[in-house]
Amino acid sequence: MAVWLSRLAVDRWRLSNGLKRGEGADAQPIALIAETAHGPRVDAVNDAALETGPRAGMMLADARTLCPQVKAVPSDPAGDLAFLEKLAVWAQRWGPWSAMDPPDGLVVDVTAVAHLFGGEQRLIADARKAFAARDLTASFAIAPTAGAAWALAHFGASASILEVGEDAVARLADLPVAALRLDSDVITVLRRLGLKRLGDLTTRFGAAKGRDALQRRFRNRKSPASNPLLRLDQLLGYLPEPLLPVVPQKMPLVQRRLMEPIRHRDLLDQVLADLAEDMVRELEGQGVGARRLELGLWRVDGEVVLRQLELSVATRDPAHICRLFADRLEDVDAGFGIETVRLRASWAEPLALEQVDIEARAEVHGTSLAACLDRLTVRLGQGAVRRPVPHASHIPERAQHWHGPLDPEPATQGGLALRRRPLKLLDRPEPIAVLYATPDGYPKAFRWRGDVHEVARVEGPERIAPEWWRERSNVRLRDYYRVEDDRGRRYWIYRHGVIGDGRGGLPLWFLQGFFA
Repeated sequence: MAVWLSRLAVDRWRLSNGLKRGEGADAQPIALIAETAHGPRVDAVNDAALETGPRAGMMLADARTLCPQVKAVPSDPAGDLAFLEKLAVWAQRWGPWSAMDPPDGLVVDVTAVAHLFGGEQRLIADARKAFAARDLTASFAIAPTAGAAWALAHFGASASILEVGEDAVARLADLPVAALRLDSDVITVLRRLGLKRLGDLTTRFGAAKGRDALQRRFRNRKSPASNPLLRLDQLLGYLPEPLLPVVPQKMPLVQRRLMEPIRHRDLLDQVLADLAEDMVRELEGQGVGARRLELGLWRVDGEVVLRQLELSVATRDPAHICRLFADRLEDVDAGFGIETVRLRASWAEPLALEQVDIEARAEVHGTSLAACLDRLTVRLGQGAVRRPVPHASHIPERAQHWHGPLDPEPATQGGLALRRRPLKLLDRPEPIAVLYATPDGYPKAFRWRGDVHEVARVEGPERIAPEWWRERSNVRLRDYYRVEDDRGRRYWIYRHGVIGDGRGGLPLWFLQGFFA
């Protein structure tokens, strides 16, 4: 089902200002404008402006020539897109998933859903009623493909339905070529060629010879919006059309249902502190931080007290959240008591984990990094606390050296940019027995420390040559493989040598590391 919100920008502006259609300020001609290099341009106009002449695409000066009373209001494309995304999530009541069709359309998958509403006609009637209740202008169409539904919603009747098995070519023949969702310059070229309707394309260019003639003209057009044949095949279902569904984001929410109603501020502060801790755990689990928080207090008498907090940057600091809410709770009237407290993050942004400055926190908590290392060394033994420092070598066992935890890094050593390596490397590679189909083929199974591991997946090889400037000429090559056994454990093994390299006998196999 395609939904075309032909007046999306104007309807959103009117709803955000609390205006009813055709009444009050909406009765005045309104033009939503965008600043361009050549001056203000009209993006959309309301019904009052349409009656006096201004149209979308005009320059503001031309619109004022036709209607001097028109009022210019800045447009908000980003806000319109965010509003359209929310509508796409809301429209999933008619299907399992929905997608946006910017700048003013939606596509809802209603496959095998219509019978739940009593048929496709009743489904469209329900959708029309719901959009009308939200005071939004919309037209609807249902078809087997997204392209056909879009064409009918924009250029067909208001509630068109193209049944499965119906002759789509005959049904859509009278629609203009603009129904193919093509770029404006392509539509101009087609009209100059005398192709003004979809029927002209299907009759004159339906055969292979005719398609070749049109394909040669648009052979350099790779985008579907610039190739009429690709769009026509998508509309008729001959080619798939990938759509990106809108996935609703679950906003973190925590709450407390109290066994006994509370009326005192100190108890409310304690509940808020507990909720802030719970909220931080929820935010951390999703890798985000809160930008807007809403605190709801449900009283025994049914009244709800709401307090909202908007932050300048994303945060996951519970103390900061409680400190900011403290000023918003001074005027709370608990009445006969508060029985439920709910905290919700209605706006969240990605916030990565970061290491705090240990030395700075030592001034507060009294424990420095050096003192912590000293205590670990005394408890674990001398040399047990070390840190790896990158070393300029592509050989895995030489790619890092162990240094003291606070020793400065050598100024002349720089680590090389290596490919993905295991999280754990053995101090020395351990020999393994490998079964393979051919001497230079993939490993099928290997025996390590007495256990046999059947290889379920394998990736490789990654060849690592010896350091010729420091090794003897008879050192052999290594072919590394990332393997996964039948129990899901992942290993890093390599074959030492290549058949026929003249540097020894048969190649040997070793295990050197483990992946997570």
